[in-house]
Amino acid sequence: MAISIASLTTSLSSLSFSSQISQKPNTLSFSRSNSLSFSLSHPSKQPLTLRVSATVSSPEITTTTTDLKKLVKSRLPGGFAAQPIHGTGRRKCAIARVVLQEGTGKVIINYRDAKEYLQGNPLWLQYVKVPLVTLGYESSYDVFVKAHGGGLAGQAQAISLGVARALLKVSQDHRIPLKREGLLTRDSRIVERKKVGLKKARKAPQFSKR
Repeated sequence: MAISIASLTTSLSSLSFSSQISQKPNTLSFSRSNSLSFSLSHPSKQPLTLRVSATVSSPEITTTTTDLKKLVKSRLPGGFAAQPIHGTGRRKCAIARVVLQEGTGKVIINYRDAKEYLQGNPLWLQYVKVPLVTLGYESSYDVFVKAHGGGLAGQAQAISLGVARALLKVSQDHRIPLKREGLLTRDSRIVERKKVGLKKARKAPQFSKR
């Protein structure tokens, strides 16, 4: 049988909060599993038990560009040029200045996380990490990059060359494995310039005799 609204209101108004689990009626108790349980009793009927469970999700921690700027400035006193382990890479029109510091494998490009800056592209992220993975340093150094010019693909390959050149300043013994993988070779290929009278570098307009 249903409980009347008056008796339900009376029972709810007499609820008391407790930090321990209690078996008494009209008691609200909390448990470690984030569940809420209490029971309602009526003089002429059997006690009714109502159980409510709730899940508490921890808020996600987001790192803003301002926080990353403060982190980079605290880690790189004097700027990029004043650091002992640095390298410059170029590809097409892109230029990347890279600084390595001992850390946990964090990569920050232009004060942004590498995955965010490179739009989550797995190939571009692989370009950045290939020199470190080749030597087994993927979790030993933090990479700080200042890149400009060109597109994201060109910047990613420029960063790869800059990281490889910076690793040479850690030890000259790294030259042989990096050279074997072709990571120290500057890729000089660029887009050929457009010619006058042509549609592109070599594409000519269609010829019509009449």
